[in-house]
Amino acid sequence: MTIGKLNFKMTPARKVLLFMAALTLVLIVYRLVIGLRPFTNLNNDWPWGLWIAVDLSAVALAGGGYSLTLMAHILNIRKFKVVARRAMLVSLLTYIFVLLVLFVEIGRWYNFWRPFVSWGHHSPLFEVFVCISAYTLVQFVEFTEVATEKVATNWHKFLKKIMPVVVIIAAILPFGHQASLGAIYLATIDRMHGLWATTMIPWLFLISSFFVGPAVVTLETLAGGRIFNHKVSIDVLRSLIRVSGWLMIAYLVLKIGDVASRGVLPQAFSGSFEGNMFLLEMVAGVIVPIVICFSPLSNTKGGLAAFGLLTSAGVVLNRVNVVFTSLVDFLGNSYSPSWGEWAISIGALAIIALAYLFIMENFNFAGHDKHQTAS
Repeated sequence: MTIGKLNFKMTPARKVLLFMAALTLVLIVYRLVIGLRPFTNLNNDWPWGLWIAVDLSAVALAGGGYSLTLMAHILNIRKFKVVARRAMLVSLLTYIFVLLVLFVEIGRWYNFWRPFVSWGHHSPLFEVFVCISAYTLVQFVEFTEVATEKVATNWHKFLKKIMPVVVIIAAILPFGHQASLGAIYLATIDRMHGLWATTMIPWLFLISSFFVGPAVVTLETLAGGRIFNHKVSIDVLRSLIRVSGWLMIAYLVLKIGDVASRGVLPQAFSGSFEGNMFLLEMVAGVIVPIVICFSPLSNTKGGLAAFGLLTSAGVVLNRVNVVFTSLVDFLGNSYSPSWGEWAISIGALAIIALAYLFIMENFNFAGHDKHQTAS
């Protein structure tokens, strides 16, 4: 399929994604028409369900956008510039995914515009709304600067001139909403299980979003290399995950120190559901990746992929534990996601996957430079 200067090669897999995307759009319209109650299993006890967990996880996984911007462009670590563009693209598409799911989960979706004119200055949710909206806009400007290398080229010089300011804003904004997403749960801290009920949760959310960013970028780089024959030096990716590794050590010390200081560390070894989920989160999602990061396994593609997968899964599990596991004892088991909640979540991923494939196929987000090799 050709549209002007742009091409999109159709394959059986992409046709399946197109079908899923079309079906998802129909389901979204259906959900907006009939409301939340008939379409979801949300209730008065669990007004936030699967879609909140998906949003919190996705925002964290998009951390590569600001972490790579900070390291490659603000700190000027030159070897990371080869992956900075693709990190920004993954982050932008993930935030679009978040906004799509967020729009669907709003009960009175037709009032989505009200926060723009009715400011809640003291609300963490308002801060999240402002920062995510502004950051998505900034990322779109970054994307446009790359896209205008091929289309609407008359705008490229102007966009290139304003990029230093845009990059600074892009590196700063996420620090606010990544922490504020954790701060939201300070309002429910008296209902949460002790292993997660901590005033440190904003800092833990912020640090984990930063260290998971390079892990996601590493995974995307390895996968993109196979799909589009874009190869990046193992040395670059190993250096990238080392940044994550050191931050994960700090996160582990902070996390264990926090639960120990509050006297709830023994609960992790009680054999309870919450204790086992906490151990799974910490061992599989933090400790094992740290071992991989600082072992010879980090010199191999398999080791890099394992690090990326486990670190990403660990952060997702942390968000799921905060949203669900920590509250089960207080709220009970009266909620499980409906088929519609799962369908829209998976279908929205199909839409983003199509956008990713189209963009990578048509624009220079591979970041070719001397660190890009055929290895």
